[in-house]
Amino acid sequence: MASKAKRYLNLNDKYLKEAEKLIEKKDYVQASEKLWGATAEIVKAVAEKRGKRLRTHGDLWDFVRELDIEHPEWGLRYLFLQASALHSNFYEDELPGWAVESGAESVKAFIEKMKSLL
Repeated sequence: MASKAKRYLNLNDKYLKEAEKLIEKKDYVQASEKLWGATAEIVKAVAEKRGKRLRTHGDLWDFVRELDIEHPEWGLRYLFLQASALHSNFYEDELPGWAVESGAESVKAFIEKMKSLL
C-alpha cells in the first residue's frame, strides 16, 4: 500500500479508537467529529489506492457515490450520510447520545466495507 494511503489508514484507526473512548466518557460532540474523521480518512485511503487524491468534502461525496454505484448492495451512500450527520453534530451538538452511538455502529460498518477495497 502506498505510504499516503497507509497514513490515511493509520489516522482512520487512531480516530476510531479515540471516538470509542469519547463515547465511553459520554463526550458525544467530540466523538462525533472523531467518527467523521475516521470515515473521511478511510475514504481517502481507498481513493489513494486507486490513484485519486481527494481534497474537498465534495470530492469525498463524489468518490463515495462512485463506490456506491460499484457496490450498491453495501449502502455506502447511506452510511456516509450518517457519518456526515455526525460531522454536523460536532458544530451543532443536537444529536442525543443514543443517536451518536448508533451512528458509530454505522461508521464501523462503513469502515469494514471500505477496508475490503484496500
